[in-house]
Amino acid sequence: MRADNVEVSWDSAKSKWLIRIQAGEEVIRRHCDAAKNADDPALRAAAQKTVQDEGYELDAALITIRR
Repeated sequence: MRADNVEVSWDSAKSKWLIRIQAGEEVIRRHCDAAKNADDPALRAAAQKTVQDEGYELDAALITIRR
């Protein structure tokens, strides 16, 4: 299956990065233990791994990082 959109943002309530995967109407939220000051390539790699773990495919260039 193909994910339509993946967004990575900081969840201040949990003090972790939140990876939001959207595929059609379905939205999956997973937290990541990367450091708050992690660089973009590290966040993209974590998001890509999470997407694959959930059984989806996605081009890493389509991952949005919100700081």
